[in-house]
Amino acid sequence: MRIRWHGHSCFEFEDSRNRVVIDPHDGKSIGIKPPSVTADIVLMTHDHYDHNVSRIVRGIHKDFLGKAGKFTVNGLEIEGLATFHDEEGGAARGQDTMYLFKMDGMRVCHCGDLGCIPSDDIIAKIRGVDFLFVPVGEVFTMPLPKVRELIERVNPTIVVPMHYRVGGLTIPISSIDGFLGMIPQDAVDYIGNEIDVSREDIGENKECWVFERRAR
Repeated sequence: MRIRWHGHSCFEFEDSRNRVVIDPHDGKSIGIKPPSVTADIVLMTHDHYDHNVSRIVRGIHKDFLGKAGKFTVNGLEIEGLATFHDEEGGAARGQDTMYLFKMDGMRVCHCGDLGCIPSDDIIAKIRGVDFLFVPVGEVFTMPLPKVRELIERVNPTIVVPMHYRVGGLTIPISSIDGFLGMIPQDAVDYIGNEIDVSREDIGENKECWVFERRAR
């Protein structure tokens, strides 16, 4: 599986059969480089302008916005897990859909703009995933103590932070520094913009992978 970061919460996952893009943005609306990406499947966790711009994705792709439940696309089994963008049952910022799928034998969960600890049923479904993509910018998503609680309860092998302030970003969210302060320094790996990973590459040690965006 190849993983690429396209800035903010937009990640691309590719295997021999599918390219999946989650939470595409158009770049210019949030002050960063727009994604340059082709996909077969586009998943959008919620209907906000920095997560729902499927029109920028090239190719003939099937789009899903906030789709809950199990569904299969191009042979890829996906489950949308209905959660909230806030701690008020969606009253403040609406719903959020986490996406869970397995690619090349590895279980991936992208949390979108998760604003609260999910239900016990959802925690049970994602417990022990290989990759947990979690927002750490705090302002519109969970505060860091809740992020820590989520990671402890899910116990993923690899945590990937997303949705934090980078140079040029016009959305007023926090930088990654506070989150990294919670992670043991020897557990943090700086990945670059993309990585090819196989089931055999995933060890028992818990890690935090920090992706770096390409320059403009």
